[in-house]
Amino acid sequence: MESITGALGPLFLLILLGAILGYWRWPSDTFWPQMERLIYFVLFPAMLVGTLATADVRQVPVGRLALVLLGAMMLFGLLLWCFRSWLKLTPAAFTSVFQGAVRFNTYVGVAGAAALHGSLGATTAAVAVALMVPVVNVMCVASFVAAGTLGGASVGKSVMALIKNPLILACLAGIGLNLSGVGLPGWSQDTVELLGRAALPLGLVAVGVALRPMALLRIDRGVLATNSVKLVFMPAFVLALTWVLQLDPISRDVALLFAALPTATSAYILARQLGGDAELMAAIITGQTLLAMLTLPFWLRLVS
Repeated sequence: MESITGALGPLFLLILLGAILGYWRWPSDTFWPQMERLIYFVLFPAMLVGTLATADVRQVPVGRLALVLLGAMMLFGLLLWCFRSWLKLTPAAFTSVFQGAVRFNTYVGVAGAAALHGSLGATTAAVAVALMVPVVNVMCVASFVAAGTLGGASVGKSVMALIKNPLILACLAGIGLNLSGVGLPGWSQDTVELLGRAALPLGLVAVGVALRPMALLRIDRGVLATNSVKLVFMPAFVLALTWVLQLDPISRDVALLFAALPTATSAYILARQLGGDAELMAAIITGQTLLAMLTLPFWLRLVS
């Protein structure tokens, strides 16, 4: 347990540092939105390209990892739709609950995998991101369309946003460079690695800045449902699948980590742009991020 808390502890401290900076609005209200854009469009894609372009992905059981992570994500997404009438939520609120259950915080996931298992953990996490990011984005946009919270024009914009998603493009570029044998020649490897190193610490601080403590006052059926799926049922299901499919310890840990991650802070932006319940989304993001400080070590302790 000490090794797990020792690996995850610094990550949570960076998130708390971000929460403090966000509370005091330091250095300014306009600084962090611009920093988030830099992380999302430049630093994190550079980390993904650098990892995937040079990694020996033969060490990662890609097929079984995809079956575990994508299978769990799609199953619980479908179950939420089946229980939609029981939840008795407005269409806007339901889309926020859906996002809270299936989206995941990539910064925490990659940083946690690297902290637990070093370079191979980071490689496995990058493969997980490459598998999950396109699927989860399609699922979430489809949920807005199915719930009827956006019009035809917004559908077109959403499709274009998917096509231009920097994380998807970075994964494709990294995989292409790897398969072609080109890799990252010359100075490009060192340059990309330097950019990538800045992504995770700054990303974790940005997660904290995005938290909204006052949103925790909202506790209703939607919040309880999405938190239960994301932090309890999905990791339990994924853990069972990893045992059935006999994943190696590193792949198992990374799969469990990604299943138990809090939802992505970018879900708030999507909720605001596509007609979701942004206030409920803020409550879900904040609550899950804080609860994950307890639940993540618990799940990883079960398999340590």
